[in-house]
Amino acid sequence: MLMIILTAACIVLAGAFILQEKQENYVPAVILKGAASLCFVLLGALNAPKGNPAAAKIVIGLLLGMIADVLLNLRFVVKNGKPVFLVGILVFLAGHIMYLLAVFPMVRSEWIVLIAAAVLTALLMKWIFSKITAEKAFKIFGIVYIGAIVLLNCSAISNLITAPGAFTAVFAIGAVLFLVSDIVLILNTFGPKSEFRLRVTNLSLYYAGQILIAFSLFLL
Repeated sequence: MLMIILTAACIVLAGAFILQEKQENYVPAVILKGAASLCFVLLGALNAPKGNPAAAKIVIGLLLGMIADVLLNLRFVVKNGKPVFLVGILVFLAGHIMYLLAVFPMVRSEWIVLIAAAVLTALLMKWIFSKITAEKAFKIFGIVYIGAIVLLNCSAISNLITAPGAFTAVFAIGAVLFLVSDIVLILNTFGPKSEFRLRVTNLSLYYAGQILIAFSLFLL
């Protein structure tokens, strides 16, 4: 029952946050976004099996995601928001790395996964760069960031193929949704025009991905 309550609360709070952001009420938007993210952190922490190192890393990743969520929206509140935005992206990257540390040890063919991730990252970044305009520093960091989450996805999908099960399936779906949400975020942030519908798509995919990653701990 608590899992259902936390999931529902996350969805409702995320919806309220999106509405507040659309109305440019940025302070309540930050609070609502942090509260929505706290729900998936609690969902993961309560589901995590005790004494499991992989589960502990995933919970830390969820916590870092919550911190990054707040930082990304603080850029609309503070006077000079660009450094806050960059720190938020760095914290998100740290969260991806924690997820990766949790699932990469389960990979059976490390080199195949690494090569696949490198090729897919190169192809994906080539396509993204054709769609956006960004400073060189953002592009370099974007390669590292997308590379990390693509490696996470390749690892998760590899685990699903070699060790099919409830945990590997739910985690892999969550990771894919997270990747797609990040791609939409990049296109909407650095593309020719920011659109609210893309913002809604980005956030919907993001919260769905984090909820699934949190819920996967119940199946570990």
